[in-house]
Amino acid sequence: MRIGKYESSDGMVGTAVTFLLIGLGVGAAVGLLLAPKTGRQLRKDLRRSCDDALGTVSEWTDEARDRFEKVVEKGADFADELRTKAEPLSDLLRR
Repeated sequence: MRIGKYESSDGMVGTAVTFLLIGLGVGAAVGLLLAPKTGRQLRKDLRRSCDDALGTVSEWTDEARDRFEKVVEKGADFADELRTKAEPLSDLLRR
C-alpha cells in the first residue's frame, strides 16, 4: 500500500459493512447495559425491543410470502396462457 495514493479495495466493502453492523450491535448492547436503569426496567425495555423486532420480522416474512404467492400465481397464469396459445401449433406439427 502506498501512502497518499488511493487504491480500490475490491470485495472489502461487504466486510466493512459487516464490521460496522457488528460494532453498532455491540455498542447498543453496551449502552443498554451501562444505562442508569434498574435491572427490572432494563429487562422490560429489552423484552419490548425484542418483541418489536420479532413483530417487524414477522411482518417482513408475511409480506415476502404474499409477494412470492403472487409471483407464483402470475407464473402459473402465464404458463397456462402459453399452453393454450401453443396448442394449435403443436396440433399442426403433429399432423
